[in-house]
Amino acid sequence: MNGIGGRTIAEAQERMSVTEYQTWLLYRQKYGGLNPVMRTEWGAALVSSVIANIYRDKKAPAFSLTDFAPHIGGDKGTEEISLGDAKRNWD
Repeated sequence: MNGIGGRTIAEAQERMSVTEYQTWLLYRQKYGGLNPVMRTEWGAALVSSVIANIYRDKKAPAFSLTDFAPHIGGDKGTEEISLGDAKRNWD
C-alpha cells in the first residue's frame, strides 16, 4: 500500500479506519493505482498519443492512450484460457 496506513499490511489494518479505506478505494477507482512506474507510463503514453494524433493522416483512425501504454487498458479482446490450453499452445 505504499506506506499508506503503515509499513506493512498488518500495520495498515490496525491503523486505518473503514472510512479511510473506502476513501482510498474511491481514489484508486478514479485515478488508478499508486505505482509510480504505471503513472509514468500513463503520462508518456498521453503525450505520445497527442503528438501522434497531431501528425496522423486525417483519414486514419485516431490513436488512443492504450496504443502507447501496453500495461494500461486491460485486455484488448483477449479471453482467458486454461493452464492446460496455454501449455498445449506453447509447445
